[in-house]
Amino acid sequence: MSIVGAFIVPHPPIILPEVGRGEERKIQRTIDAYREAARRAAALQPDTVVVTSPHATLYADYFHISPGEKACGNLKAFGIPGVSLEAQYDSAFVRALEEEAGKAGLPAGTLGGQDKMLDHGTLIPLRFLNETPVRYRLVRIGLSGLPALEHYRLGKCIARTAEKLNRRVVFVASGDLSHKLTAEGPYGFAEESPEFDRQVTDAMAKGDFLRFLTFPPAFCGAAAECGLRSFMIMAGALDGKAVRPELLSYEGPFGVGYAVCSFEITGEDDLRHFDAVYAKEHRAHLNAVKEKEDPYVRLARLSLETFIKTGMRANMPDGLPEKMLQQRAGVFVSLKKYGELRGCIGTIEPVTGNVAEEILQNAVSAGVEDPRFPSVTASELPDLVYSVDVLAKPEPIASISELDVKRYGVIVSSGYKRGLLLPNLEGVDTPEQQVSIAKQKAGIHRGERFSLERFEVVRHT
Repeated sequence: MSIVGAFIVPHPPIILPEVGRGEERKIQRTIDAYREAARRAAALQPDTVVVTSPHATLYADYFHISPGEKACGNLKAFGIPGVSLEAQYDSAFVRALEEEAGKAGLPAGTLGGQDKMLDHGTLIPLRFLNETPVRYRLVRIGLSGLPALEHYRLGKCIARTAEKLNRRVVFVASGDLSHKLTAEGPYGFAEESPEFDRQVTDAMAKGDFLRFLTFPPAFCGAAAECGLRSFMIMAGALDGKAVRPELLSYEGPFGVGYAVCSFEITGEDDLRHFDAVYAKEHRAHLNAVKEKEDPYVRLARLSLETFIKTGMRANMPDGLPEKMLQQRAGVFVSLKKYGELRGCIGTIEPVTGNVAEEILQNAVSAGVEDPRFPSVTASELPDLVYSVDVLAKPEPIASISELDVKRYGVIVSSGYKRGLLLPNLEGVDTPEQQVSIAKQKAGIHRGERFSLERFEVVRHT
């Protein structure tokens, strides 16, 4: 056996009558669709239900699979004492999945605590499922900050585990859509939100899982989406499967998008290995990009690739522009993988003899010394996109009003603490955001006095 069916569902607590107290009637279509999805799931007679939830334990670089024999959940955090649920875990499936992920080189497992309480992203789908007579065991999995393809690959591991254990598995991808649909909603309005919901529900309705992998991170962040990575894992679990999708409902009256979608498996389809399609298209794009790289970016790539492959620092190549050899400046080198940041390290003031030496040094640092990320591996090198920012000399400013996020970077200082943010970054739209992020990076707390500097850059991408 393997995955026998899959569903995308939302998880708003207000959908339950104990919470909504009548307000849930405003999303009656969602409720009706949810019950239909639960009926279809139950009809598949699953041995195991796998739920991926944005509100389960989440790590930046690790997929947490809930351990133990069982777990309980309630909605006390929402001020509702009367809603509770208990689920039995499929511990044998969890152990086998952990082993399968290890073979695939994925950082996934049961480390990180018992996590005994079911989150509402899991509790609400199970509440609807438990209205049916189905009996099952649960596997609960959190999302991560890892790239889209890693989520897809985890889904493939889930499918292989189901086959290995001969389990009938129903996959439930729990996740709301955007959170900024209306000005009256709790998160305000962003123009990206309705567009995100339109595009993602179109992808659901067509079964176009490749689009789940290719939404730009900045677009998703601006829409404040919730469940996309949950959907990516589901897509991986259905890798190579022909599906009949049906978008059962979409609503968003409270400012948050809720979609219910069913995916009936109808056979095999060798054209639906979306990780391979995505990787092929990405590599083709990168090869075209590499042909247009300027000397600054080529030098950064040479530096990191030489160090990762040989353990040695690259020598200064011949033929560099004189400006790179004569100018001294601070330099930041940034790395992205599949559109997401993979490392960024730089110097505010020059510490070497020229810009070229600064690039050679900081490219390696961006790849192996950024504390937010594990060191870049050799297998990742073909997928990296580099950018190099050469900083002009910073100048003091008296107030935030002298900043322009597109033109100027900012340095925020308080005593020995100093934080920098480059200009023209995706998702940073106001000087207030820019300063806030720089303060956070520096560890400058609310109420501390600080000074501001601004600087311009020449960005090479």
